[in-house]
Amino acid sequence: MRPEILAPAGDEQTAYAALNAGADAIYLGLSRFSAREGAANFDGDALLRVTRFAHLLHAKVYVALNTLVKDGETADFFASVREAWERGADAILMQDIFLGKLVREKWPEIVLHLSTQGGCCNRYGAELAREYGFSRVVLARETPLADIEEISKIIETEAFVQGALCTCFSGQCYMSSFAGNNSGNRGRCKQPCRKLYSIDRAGYEEPAFALSLSDLCVGEEVGKLLDAGVCSLKIEGRMRRPAYCAAAVRYVRECVALALGGEDAGREAALSDLKRAYNRGNYTRGLAFGQDKSLLSRNVQGHIGEEVGRVAFVGGKPFCRSRFRPRKGDAFKVLRGGKEAAGAVFAKEGEGGFFLSSNVRLLPDDAVCVTTDAASSERVLSGERKREIELHVRICAGEEPKIVCGDFVYTGGEMPQAAKSAPLDGAQIAECFSKTDGLPLLPKVFAETEGAFLPKSALNALRRDFYAALCDHLDPRRTLAAAEFAEPTLPPATEKLTAHIAGERGDGDITILKPDDYSRLPAGGPHTYLYLPPLFTGADEALVGPFLKNYEGIYCEGYYGVVLARKYGVSLFAGTGFNLTNRFAVAGILGAGAKYFVLSKEISAAEQRELNAEGAFALSAGAVKVMDLCYCPFEKTCAACDRRRRYTLTDGEGRKFPLRRYVMGGCRFEVYNCAPLACEVGANPLIDSSVSVGGPSTRGHAQRSML
Repeated sequence: MRPEILAPAGDEQTAYAALNAGADAIYLGLSRFSAREGAANFDGDALLRVTRFAHLLHAKVYVALNTLVKDGETADFFASVREAWERGADAILMQDIFLGKLVREKWPEIVLHLSTQGGCCNRYGAELAREYGFSRVVLARETPLADIEEISKIIETEAFVQGALCTCFSGQCYMSSFAGNNSGNRGRCKQPCRKLYSIDRAGYEEPAFALSLSDLCVGEEVGKLLDAGVCSLKIEGRMRRPAYCAAAVRYVRECVALALGGEDAGREAALSDLKRAYNRGNYTRGLAFGQDKSLLSRNVQGHIGEEVGRVAFVGGKPFCRSRFRPRKGDAFKVLRGGKEAAGAVFAKEGEGGFFLSSNVRLLPDDAVCVTTDAASSERVLSGERKREIELHVRICAGEEPKIVCGDFVYTGGEMPQAAKSAPLDGAQIAECFSKTDGLPLLPKVFAETEGAFLPKSALNALRRDFYAALCDHLDPRRTLAAAEFAEPTLPPATEKLTAHIAGERGDGDITILKPDDYSRLPAGGPHTYLYLPPLFTGADEALVGPFLKNYEGIYCEGYYGVVLARKYGVSLFAGTGFNLTNRFAVAGILGAGAKYFVLSKEISAAEQRELNAEGAFALSAGAVKVMDLCYCPFEKTCAACDRRRRYTLTDGEGRKFPLRRYVMGGCRFEVYNCAPLACEVGANPLIDSSVSVGGPSTRGHAQRSML
């Protein structure tokens, strides 16, 4: 079965570009609760226009309401869900699985997709999503193929195949919050992962884009995703231009056609257009297929385009020998040793190439990459997608005009009179109704008239009224019944406890054991919980599952923990990765059977106190984990690896971020905030001793209280 090609739309222009390029569906955000707050996004009227346009082309529109929702925002959130659905959304993407469960209970007709921010990476997360009323999960980008296949047997799956990659496991990145006071989980990410860092390991001491990943381009490997059962191929890029989205749709379409047995006719040309639209680091296949050498883009951060030639000198002037023929306004980047050396623009044509103009001295053999290609942009945006319809128009004197389109019959408008001279003819009617007022329709008009007169203004009004009525017929509006979302009463906190995350038994009432190597699990016992990270694969379960009975329970950083704890009959301690920011979510995790839970580290102490309940904890001291890296930042140079457990990332401001290595099958890494935490909290205190970050500091509290 042919998969859905799903494209991003940060604004109306991009939405139309993606649909005209052949996207089967688009996804977009509203002015609030969108994980891409920096995009133009859509108000209600714009959403209505785009959903109508899409539906006329038999395409779908998914609305992303996929940020964390604080306690005082839930009423506005539910109102946004209702508005999106009534204005034509075909599905709502959400991060908060507990709010989604409630939406489905109140409005069962709404279709829900669990956002990649929900971190679904195994069968247990998929089972919970299905249980809570979601029809699809957007897979975590780190999910291995074997787990994708298992998940796809349980629920519809959507996988990213093109676009930017988050360096951190989605939904678990807090670096922008704690290091920059802008929450990525609230749609305000400042992309600290795209900054320069040095690492205190031989060969990595020089500043580089140490956490910046190349853009994803699954390409021909989409066939493996289809074999694994993926039904929707997703392109990332709500912050990117229309030409990029159109080029990406065209390229993915070519790859799908090839995977389904078609000819490899236009794939290389489509890839060339895509690179010229946006290309960071020459692409990676992504982690689903295992880490490759191109995963990290350490040398280049921005768009490098496509190489079209090398620098030579002709008459003492920089010249690019190339078959490419640029136009005025085209732009280039010049790379030297794989790093950006200069920008350049087209100066004039020459024999066998073209001359360049740059403010920086160029050197022989520098690589010349085109980053703005006007002809390519025009080409990818030239598509126009139409829905063919057949109209039978009858306009006769003394009869109400009648228009038939399939099973839709329209009568109305001004009554035609008998013509005294120059009667209306079929060609005039056909010309009028061939104009569709911007709708993606291609009408074939059959006109019937005899001796009738109708003023041109009346004929145009008839056309406009007909097309408006036809659209209402083809894409009827929806309404949802009123629903009351009563705030739940939380069970009061009575027990005073402390919990401690550490590699060995701690001093707290509860110890959360966090090993450096999961093949050597520490001893369990009463009041001990085993720490499980956000990425938990089938292979990970095979490794630790047989030993879970040795612990009172699991401290889990993902929704999957709800079902995993049930399976093994152990208690659940829901970690910070559950991102509990409102009382509906707190009531949800308690209803799901959690014995203990940690409130989001992105809410203030005052907000925590409002959500405090029996079993509630809040991070109060120690290390603040800000990223989970499910790859090796040292590019899997295993033979030269020093295998240390602790490193330090240092940014351009001299701030030092602890980097922890642990082993779960392969090596994974965690990044911790540059400042330790020491603050008052509004629930039982949780201390994180995963890494040693020095003495107490009020800096962490100051950052946190401003979120």
